[in-house]
Amino acid sequence: MTLAVYVIIYAAVLVFLVASVVRAVRYARLPLHLRWELYPVPHEEASLLEHGGSYFEKVNWWEKPAHFNWWGELNFMTREMLFLKGLWEFNRSLWFRSFPFHFGLYLVLATIGLLLASALFGTAALHWCYMLTGIAGAALTVAGALGLLLRRLTDPNLKNGTTPADIFNLIFFLVVFGLLAAGYLTAGAGFPGMLALARGLLTFNPSLDIPPALAAGLVLGALLAAYIPLTHMSHFIAKYFTYHSIRWDDAPNRGDAGLARKIAEQLAYRPTWAASHVGTDGKKTWAEIATTNPTSGTKK
Repeated sequence: MTLAVYVIIYAAVLVFLVASVVRAVRYARLPLHLRWELYPVPHEEASLLEHGGSYFEKVNWWEKPAHFNWWGELNFMTREMLFLKGLWEFNRSLWFRSFPFHFGLYLVLATIGLLLASALFGTAALHWCYMLTGIAGAALTVAGALGLLLRRLTDPNLKNGTTPADIFNLIFFLVVFGLLAAGYLTAGAGFPGMLALARGLLTFNPSLDIPPALAAGLVLGALLAAYIPLTHMSHFIAKYFTYHSIRWDDAPNRGDAGLARKIAEQLAYRPTWAASHVGTDGKKTWAEIATTNPTSGTKK
């Protein structure tokens, strides 16, 4: 059984990595977006961020070198990814459920990293660190998943946006962490501990006896990791493109041949949207639609 657990975990990690790369590549190859033109953009100069401006307000901006504020962008993304800053500002009641769930997952990932580091470098100095992050991470994830599940089941405002998959995903997390907790707490004195399990996983040691309940939790946890990038929970990948390729892309077109080729290609698309007022009948190109007044049918 131990060997089967190792194989499933390694296979799940491989699926997670491959699926994440494939999804990222697909996002990167999507057609150009329509710019939002929303300011301030975090990578603007600090002096412009103060009043929500942009480099476009400078006289003859096209003649001046662009300044990219890496610190501004890193500062924004750190607060957004770790602390869900946008959700705190615009939907605080949901933040109290979503933040514990996401931050708990971050702590669980940190726990896995600390365990592997301890196993690789043969040190027990990180014992209390991974114990603390593991317990806190599991508790926060379960609390957040329960809060989100109850919110989706009881809030009429979320009814239209809640699918069976949303409910299943949250229950999946609860079952996985419930099994892992039960397996760890009932492992008994004969189980050498999670550090030994990490060493066994790295060395593929089949002699380690993993209790059945903990083995079930590990297998389900591995399957959950493989499942995540195959679903809309892969928003952790999409978020990068949403910010950098849509909200924050304010790069000027300075005669970029590659960009011009992409624009020409997309203007030749023949969209088939259901919205009749747009006139996307599958025959007209984007260029024809964009240069036609939809109220009169005449080109501009």
